[in-house]
Amino acid sequence: MIIMNRDNELTHEAYINLKAGDFAAARRYAERALMNADDIETRIKASFILSQVSDDPKEKRDLLETVLAYDMHHAEARRALAILDGKLKAADIVSADNLPAQAADPQKARADRFTCPKCGARRVFAPDGRALVCEHCGYNDSLENNAEAGEEDFFIAMATSKGHRKPVATQVFHCKGCGAEFVLAPGVISSTCAYCDSPHVVRLDESRDLLEPDAILPHALTQKQAVKFLVQWVEENKLKPSSKVDLPRGAYIPLWTFDLGGAIRYTGYTYEVDENIFQKEQRRLVKISEDSPVLVNDLLIPASQKMAARLRPLLPTFNLSAVQPYDTRFLANWPAEIYDISMSDASLDAREIAYVDYRQRLQSELTHLENLSMSSAGMAVESFKLVLLPVWMTEIPIGGKKIEVLMNGQSGSITSTQGNT
Repeated sequence: MIIMNRDNELTHEAYINLKAGDFAAARRYAERALMNADDIETRIKASFILSQVSDDPKEKRDLLETVLAYDMHHAEARRALAILDGKLKAADIVSADNLPAQAADPQKARADRFTCPKCGARRVFAPDGRALVCEHCGYNDSLENNAEAGEEDFFIAMATSKGHRKPVATQVFHCKGCGAEFVLAPGVISSTCAYCDSPHVVRLDESRDLLEPDAILPHALTQKQAVKFLVQWVEENKLKPSSKVDLPRGAYIPLWTFDLGGAIRYTGYTYEVDENIFQKEQRRLVKISEDSPVLVNDLLIPASQKMAARLRPLLPTFNLSAVQPYDTRFLANWPAEIYDISMSDASLDAREIAYVDYRQRLQSELTHLENLSMSSAGMAVESFKLVLLPVWMTEIPIGGKKIEVLMNGQSGSITSTQGNT
């Protein structure tokens, strides 16, 4: 038998009347519960119910903000406030058990703009970010794009079909040599695999449901420039290839970025000294419990299982302030690997990485506290982007083995299986 206290009975009756559509009765019960409340849970429930029966936008906002002041992760309050702010439409909210049908036809795209109009060769993004340069004949022209690559609100995305990351049927290509899968420019049905250099890249019979990237960091190095950086790196590391080194192969690699906020609650104990009337010191144990704010911007998580280990050492060398809004035409003559790590899985990794970093930082700062414990319950992923990063890759044969080399296609920085950068 479950026995509810008076406050719980009032909020229970308020909720029943809210669902029944009797807003006047729901308001009466919720107001009485709030008036008598002596615990946070009751205040949260009563305030939220009142927000749902209010017709006054200001009152509704105040009540929702009260709920979030008590519980910043209250899903229904965050969703209601997002609707009130115009960030989310009620019609767009989906149930995880009843997702909308995906687009049946592969998305079409044009790829003619970013090939050279004179010789048809591949063009790369100039370092100044304002022009495209042909890596064959040197032709260049300006590329004006004042738009910014925006981040998506994590909570809103998860409440809508965007959060499930499968809204578009995308044509993908499969390498018979190593099994890697890429998105290529429309009309291309064969290519050389950027990973294994195999020419056996053929069009798959079916499309794959994938979300388009939010942003792209365009290639800024031609193949000739990539070779120059590679030669310089080999000489600096005093490597002596045992046979011919294949030319670097360019590609785009998917990456998730996350912004995190909220707070980490820490609890510990310290001794305070009191002096009594006899001038004798007495030590007493005092409990300290406080919140340390979390602010993480653009935490990078690889979206490719195949490249995750190799890409991580190179991530700090990318300048993400230069990202452009995604345009399929950037893929002209550049293969882009499809992501196989979902946004939800990557967000868990981002949350864990951020928590470990903050925990280590707090442990070094709070050495005066004993029995220190921390909780990540107050941390939250706030926004995310799917970004394509430019890379060049090849292998260097040395002593019967091949050293895999990965180069930043923006700056020329290099990492390898030997660990040099």
